[in-house]
Amino acid sequence: MEEPNKAEESPAVAESTYLYASEKLTDIYTKLLGRNVEVEILAPPKMVSSTRYPLLILNDGQDNEAVKVKQTLERLVTEKVIPEIIVVGVMAGDRKQEYGVGLRGDYYGRGKLAKAYSNYVITELMPYLTYKYPITPSPTLRAMAGYSLGGLSALDIVWNHPEVFGKAGVFSGSFWWRKRDSRSIFYSDYRDRLMHLQVRRGKFKPGMKFWFQTGTQDEVSDRNKNGVIDSIDDTMDLISELTRKGYRPFHDIQYLEIKDGKHNQDTWADAMPHFLTWAFGNK
Repeated sequence: MEEPNKAEESPAVAESTYLYASEKLTDIYTKLLGRNVEVEILAPPKMVSSTRYPLLILNDGQDNEAVKVKQTLERLVTEKVIPEIIVVGVMAGDRKQEYGVGLRGDYYGRGKLAKAYSNYVITELMPYLTYKYPITPSPTLRAMAGYSLGGLSALDIVWNHPEVFGKAGVFSGSFWWRKRDSRSIFYSDYRDRLMHLQVRRGKFKPGMKFWFQTGTQDEVSDRNKNGVIDSIDDTMDLISELTRKGYRPFHDIQYLEIKDGKHNQDTWADAMPHFLTWAFGNK
């Protein structure tokens, strides 16, 4: 699994004469969330109606500029590293309620709208996108990704809807998300981390692929005092759960650990070309 030094190996985002078109949709009300939703759609400048384009949905679409999504897309397509794809960034609402695991809220009452947000993506956003844009019907060429809590949400949605998405991308995922406070004497990593529990109880879904990124400076917390920060421990434990379920490291699962990487947009921008190449790269 990859361990690049971001200063030496992460490619710089260069200026490109190939420009993606950006369209923002605003004031779209959904009863599921009880609010207006805003999305940014990044599309190839000259789409061909007979072509069916791969799709990426990004949580925390308000971070697109800081994570340099458009610039990275333009460079990778220009260099023919990836084909033209359509990217949809969904602007976050109440992140602590709409992101999480649809299975249930966490111990602090957060994530109560995670299932509603998942339903919004599957039953409202996806039908609109497939109606309006020439998007591939193949789940293997559809991915969803996000950062931190948005990454947890993306994985939860992909895991529960393999008929819609075939790939999940998680940048600094909040896999600590748990049903019991870790300070409780009854707390257990094995029993209480919700995404791990969901994977363990779930079934193997053929064809699904997973990409995870952490930074060695994502945080300083170390619950079990083993010398490894929780974000890395939680991610590696989740990879172990997926492996036991039948998914193969390197083939179905890719892990990127960025030395000195932090829990911020700069690190996620460094990781973005690695993710896009993995998810959509011209083999």
